[in-house]
Amino acid sequence: MNADRINYHATAIMIDGTGLLFAGPSGSGKSELAFSFMTEAKRCGLATALVADDQLWLSSKDDRVVVARPESIAGLLELRGSGIIELNSIPSATMDYAITTVLHPDSPRLPPENEWLDLPTGNRLPLFRIPLSSIMPYGKFAALAQNLFKAKGK
Repeated sequence: MNADRINYHATAIMIDGTGLLFAGPSGSGKSELAFSFMTEAKRCGLATALVADDQLWLSSKDDRVVVARPESIAGLLELRGSGIIELNSIPSATMDYAITTVLHPDSPRLPPENEWLDLPTGNRLPLFRIPLSSIMPYGKFAALAQNLFKAKGK
């Protein structure tokens, strides 16, 4: 693993072996969306785990994005306005996709194809955008999961 770890503001989860990195500014809905995805994935019988919420360590191994949690926040996720909850967690994972929320109501109806999130490690992840104003976790997760898990051969 690259010895250089970079402190990065994001939330990372694993769903059925797929790493999802929720990126965006503070207050943009990263934690809530990640929690919604985990809740719906569990309802569908998929294994889920939190890696880290809000702060994580980014590094690169074999050209893959690796995230690790600070031990001080292990298993903790903050839902703004509701408090901090405890979840099943793992100390580190490889990320496959990045997800960001879109706050503006005038955002395009269809996201750009082949969009990427460039990370400070020099890596990049395929980026999916989800309009925050229309978050319905079940439908959003189902639509996104259909694409993500097909892409990984699941």
